[in-house]
Amino acid sequence: MTKSAAPRLNPKQMEQIGRALAEPRRVQLLKQIGAQAEACPCSNLLETQDITPATLSHHLKELENAGLVQSEKHGKNVHLTVVRDVLHAYLEQLAKI
Repeated sequence: MTKSAAPRLNPKQMEQIGRALAEPRRVQLLKQIGAQAEACPCSNLLETQDITPATLSHHLKELENAGLVQSEKHGKNVHLTVVRDVLHAYLEQLAKI
């Protein structure tokens, strides 16, 4: 079984991801979401991060706009997962610099 190649990101996507990850809080959030075996509820993030819901929402929107996380609504709750293909593609392209 062969491993599929990570998608190729265009320069704008690379820039968006770089901007999103330039904020240390977003890196923390991405690590926390990625450490979960299943989708991570936003409520879990609020319990461990010392920020307001509005600030959390802003950071998550930046990660989502960059393509690094995906959100899914479950009733009133939002669950997040890391989009690993995009993260791997970003890291592969950085490694070629």
